Amino acid sequence: MNGQSKKELILKGDMYKVIITLAIPIMVNNLIQTLYNLADGVWVSKLGSTEFAATSFVWPVNFLFISLGIGISIAGTAILSQFIGAGEYKEANKYASQLIALSLCCSLIFAVVGYLITPFVVRAMGATGDLEIHSITYLRITFLDTPLVFLFFNFNSLMNSQGNTLTPTILSGISAILNVVLDPIFIFTFNMGVAGAAIATLLSKALLAGVIVYLMKNSSTMIKPSFKGFKFDKDIIRRILKVAIPSSVGQSGSALGFIVLNSFIASYGTATLAAFGMVNRITSLIMQPAMGVGAALTTIVGQNLGSNQLDRVKEGFIKALKFTIVFSVLGSIILIWQNEGIINFFMQSKDDKEVISQGITFLNFISFSMPLMGIFSVLQGIFQGSGHTKYSMAMEIGRLWFVRLPMILAFKYFTNIGEEGIWFSMSFSNFIICIYGLWLYKKGHWKNKVIKVSEKAMA
Repeated sequence: MNGQSKKELILKGDMYKVIITLAIPIMVNNLIQTLYNLADGVWVSKLGSTEFAATSFVWPVNFLFISLGIGISIAGTAILSQFIGAGEYKEANKYASQLIALSLCCSLIFAVVGYLITPFVVRAMGATGDLEIHSITYLRITFLDTPLVFLFFNFNSLMNSQGNTLTPTILSGISAILNVVLDPIFIFTFNMGVAGAAIATLLSKALLAGVIVYLMKNSSTMIKPSFKGFKFDKDIIRRILKVAIPSSVGQSGSALGFIVLNSFIASYGTATLAAFGMVNRITSLIMQPAMGVGAALTTIVGQNLGSNQLDRVKEGFIKALKFTIVFSVLGSIILIWQNEGIINFFMQSKDDKEVISQGITFLNFISFSMPLMGIFSVLQGIFQGSGHTKYSMAMEIGRLWFVRLPMILAFKYFTNIGEEGIWFSMSFSNFIICIYGLWLYKKGHWKNKVIKVSEKAMA
């Protein structure tokens, strides 16, 4: 299905078909990344626990740097999809060129700065000995692929804004498979250790970047960025950043929040921390449909908002809610019905009875809030698709920093409830933030476009 056919489907087709068509490739892509991370972790873990710990230890630092890239990608999808919906392809091309140039400049700066400050950051985080050495090695090489990561984010926004969620999934899958194949070669055959894992990732992303550049130049898509006689446009950059910065702040604030959350949970003991990690892996699999629908909704909202089809935007929101709630409720029923069997499957060591017991308790708590997590994803989709990322930022940061973490602290220091206070806080924070998100939706400020459409396009 070409770009024009996808646009026709998004603007006029059956809404459930639109949601499923766009969401399934995103779900598959997320699943590929999850499986890739598991496989990548297996290879690194064969080196030793310290090397494995180093790759996890430095992840938050790298994520903080690439959060701006994620923000620019979200901004690109929102802005470009609205231009496509309005039929303003010339403006879409102009914005796409500015988007890629801005992203490239930022990524190069981040790569250089990140590489230089890595030793200081790793030591400041408290790493010593072998953990410090491996962390510095891994993080420095990881920073070198920042421009490649940002380029893929740009490509994602260009493709997703046109409703093409399949091509990024295919390329991402090929890159992930290549990475898994290269890992043992560089880690063990070339005896490069943890550096080999980072280099394998760098090479697989470099190949992906090469394919992306080729496709941008030669594919017959509705958006074709051009850099002939390129100059930065201050007004366009300002509009992009107005949408991108709140999204970036939301991403980085959420990442920091989960780091703090982990430290709070760890204070209850290793059994509680293990139960938390285990149940999170389970729920992340169940939530894939909701996350895919939320991501797909950004394109649906953007294109229909750009074409002034507000009723269709609302239809997409309502049907996306119904879709995610049904799947979330089914997932919740299965998790509660088979809670013990599911926990025992993921916790193969039957000696860790405390972890199993806490895992079952947490799974029961979080299962009841699964529909709320689905609603959260859909609300994120409509706010990001409309370009009003300040609302999605408020939801991401508010859920963690203003509801969940304060509640956990209150339960810890002012009650005798124990670790069950954590599980209740996580579920209740989802409820509070969904109420807030629905209130923002009802207010309707998200209906205002973030682009300027010419009168010709409006005619």
